[in-house]
Amino acid sequence: MAESWSFLDTSEPDFRPLVVIELAKGTKEETVGWFTKRIVDKKADGGAQLLVKPLVTENGDENIYLVGASHLRLLLGAESVGLVKECNDNSMRTFTYSSRKTFKDFADDNHNFLTMAECQYIIKHELENLRAKDEKIIPGYPQAKLYPGKSIVRRLLTSGILVQIFPLHDREELKKLRHSWYGRVKVGYQPLDEIRCYFGETIALYFGFLEYFTFALIPMAVIGIPYYVFAWEDYDKYVMFATFNLLWSTVILEVWKRICAVMTYRWGTLLMKRQFEEPRPGFHGALGINPVTGREEPVYSSIKRQLRIYLVSLPFVCLCLYFSLYVMMIYFDLEQWALDYHEENESNFSSLMLFVPSIIYAVVIEIMNRIYRYAAEFLTSWENHRLESSYQNHLILKVLVFNFLNCFASLFYIAFVLFDMKLLRQSLATLLITSQILNQFAESLLPYWLQKRHKRKMKKHMCSLKTDTDLSIVGQVNLEKEMGTYLGTFDDYLELFLQFGYVSLFSCVYPLAAVFAVLNNITEIYSDALKMCRVYKRPFAEPTANIGVWQLAFETMSVISVVTNCILIGMSPQVNALFPDSKMDLVLTVALVE
Repeated sequence: MAESWSFLDTSEPDFRPLVVIELAKGTKEETVGWFTKRIVDKKADGGAQLLVKPLVTENGDENIYLVGASHLRLLLGAESVGLVKECNDNSMRTFTYSSRKTFKDFADDNHNFLTMAECQYIIKHELENLRAKDEKIIPGYPQAKLYPGKSIVRRLLTSGILVQIFPLHDREELKKLRHSWYGRVKVGYQPLDEIRCYFGETIALYFGFLEYFTFALIPMAVIGIPYYVFAWEDYDKYVMFATFNLLWSTVILEVWKRICAVMTYRWGTLLMKRQFEEPRPGFHGALGINPVTGREEPVYSSIKRQLRIYLVSLPFVCLCLYFSLYVMMIYFDLEQWALDYHEENESNFSSLMLFVPSIIYAVVIEIMNRIYRYAAEFLTSWENHRLESSYQNHLILKVLVFNFLNCFASLFYIAFVLFDMKLLRQSLATLLITSQILNQFAESLLPYWLQKRHKRKMKKHMCSLKTDTDLSIVGQVNLEKEMGTYLGTFDDYLELFLQFGYVSLFSCVYPLAAVFAVLNNITEIYSDALKMCRVYKRPFAEPTANIGVWQLAFETMSVISVVTNCILIGMSPQVNALFPDSKMDLVLTVALVE
């Protein structure tokens, strides 16, 4: 590998900008010169051996830089990150520069062998692995300390010197993708391979799971419509539907594992070796030696972290759960008030008032979920986890526990304490539909409207300029740098997780839940696609082999669903009639089925 780097020529006759670096305005020239030199320096000298070009804006500022790389540099970078590509014999192997001729579609003059998303991922990897050598501080900023092995980019970000790094959109490819993805309303599959080539495997897998889950809901919806129509007022005839629910919630997750493995094998990420995980940017502590790598890096006591988790975070989460239950009891008081009001008046208005408490409660749930999410992020960051995976696992656990209790506690209370199937149906319908409407507005419609307004302002501004710079790239960078940043698939998976809970737990008493879920997901596919292509900056591609911890989350919900539906079946009059003398036999039978 060392010999390969020695002959690498960093020059490129046709510079192709791939990544944008925005520095803070007024960044000292000394800092800019040092940082850009580290980017273009040879690997042997501790640089990234990339290409950098300043972008001069209409104000003459040079705080924005375009980063690219030569074709040869990208190929060697593909080897260093362990990209898996298809060979001429149709097998999947880790790409190596020495055996490049054995890979399908490879040619020395074929610059499309690596997708643009893969090229940008390689550049991001190289930039993040720029590490301090002998520097003790960032030049020009004596308060920004450095130590050997520290990631330069992460230190610049935490110091506020580096504003953001983002990959550029390919406008021609994006136009083609928009047309095939959501440009026309059609019944069919999404272009997942094209999505993967443009946005990377993590986002393609989310849309693949969203599509699969939507198709998996169709049998539930098809059975649910006649079941709802012909047994509208008979809330006890749900045994067959609950039995189907038991099988459905388990089988669809097992089938998804296979579909996911097939896709990721085809994309090459199933076989990618997991790299040694570096400390996350927010991790801090006293400087020490990592016993595995031998590098200097922050060290933080695991005992202190555990004390923070169990003495602060856990009590706070418990307090939030108590508050959620307190709000739930207020909701039931409002339900009783609405029912009493309806019994006294019995008018059309009083009938509508029966739905008001549920609607208010659904809105309050969404507000509480979002406020708690910020608190959970702050607490998890304060716990000072060393690895990003550990941070994500603790954050997801906190958010899922609260969201589960906040969204489903009232339904469990109605079903197993009040035994009121009519109220359960009404509450489930209101919570499901209201949450879907609020999510569509908050996640798609509002950001799209704000971005549309910003784009109109930018076009007027660019038309008023008179400059000799390349207006197309200047306009594109200025437009994209002001776009919102896509924060990942967390919220999208969380929405699907809660929807899966509504459908799998109690849809036997409200069979139309799956119908509304299908309709929501169809619009979700189009709105999320529009959001990715028009509202947010292009995210960096992230190779992944599965949906990660969310698979475990959905499987846990599936287990809870099995328990819930078995108990509902055991509570039904039809099953109770089979055990008129011994309730213990009924309990044992339900437990056995479970």
